[in-house]
Amino acid sequence: MVTIENKIVVVTGAGRGIGHATALHLAKRGAYVVLGARSEAEIAALAADIETTGGQAIWRATDVTRRADLDALVDLACTRFGRLDVIVNNAGIGPISRFDALQVNDWDAMIDVNLKGALYGIAAALPVFGRQDRGHVVNVISTAGIKIVPTMGVYAATKNALRTATEALRQESGRNLRVTEVSPGFVDTTFADSTIKVPEIRAAIRKRKEELAISPDAIARAIAFAIEQPDDIEIGSIVVRPTAQD
Repeated sequence: MVTIENKIVVVTGAGRGIGHATALHLAKRGAYVVLGARSEAEIAALAADIETTGGQAIWRATDVTRRADLDALVDLACTRFGRLDVIVNNAGIGPISRFDALQVNDWDAMIDVNLKGALYGIAAALPVFGRQDRGHVVNVISTAGIKIVPTMGVYAATKNALRTATEALRQESGRNLRVTEVSPGFVDTTFADSTIKVPEIRAAIRKRKEELAISPDAIARAIAFAIEQPDDIEIGSIVVRPTAQD
């Protein structure tokens, strides 16, 4: 029976939200989790929580906009555990706004984190997976790229660019590399509070979250489902959203 137990899993954006929930869930299932996020305090606390419940976790402060940071995070996994089974490219930001607000710096930041950050994670993991002749890339995308709405143009564009790259990687990957995209819908995270600068948009997202958001645990379970499949089975795409979401 295939399980998650003893798998070595790197999770980016592990300090909070979906990444935090995913790391906790996988550790409870017996994975060795390697935590990356910008906040040392958040991932150190998460690692301590995991270890107090009998799990195993290591961490490294990681800014996904720096390719060297992703290389170092993957190297940490390999040095400590001897291999890498899965990388979950989860780190993302969403300072959404209308185009005519001209928040060009925010556009650049979303491209750097949401798209390039995931590509850097792929670039760090692929040589390891090639040497091992096995591995699994999980990219966390968004339903914002499935239904396009005002204020989310650049955010959705970064997510759909990653969706395209994920599908191309899947087609290139051969028999021994699995590739999965997971698209969360409205999830109860600090997304609105931490990244959205426009007060009206932030208030609207908060209201919508209160009305229908699901727990990040739901996304963690979906990621676990993809990981726990036998090596010859690939879950290519998963969409997880509230039943009430349009």
